[in-house]
Amino acid sequence: MTQTVKEQVLAIRDTGLTNMFDIPAVQRLAFDRGFYELVCYLEEDRKGYVRFILTGEA
Repeated sequence: MTQTVKEQVLAIRDTGLTNMFDIPAVQRLAFDRGFYELVCYLEEDRKGYVRFILTGEA
């Protein structure tokens, strides 16, 4: 997980618009905001994303 993706995850989280485990909703919000790196990352490494949400470790 790159620093850019981390920042994008945190930006989505800070909106409070969705449960961060609702991955399709997170992808939709990321796409709407131009966070294309996050959209791709969620397709490529969902386990890594969930680990980051649960533990804060990338």
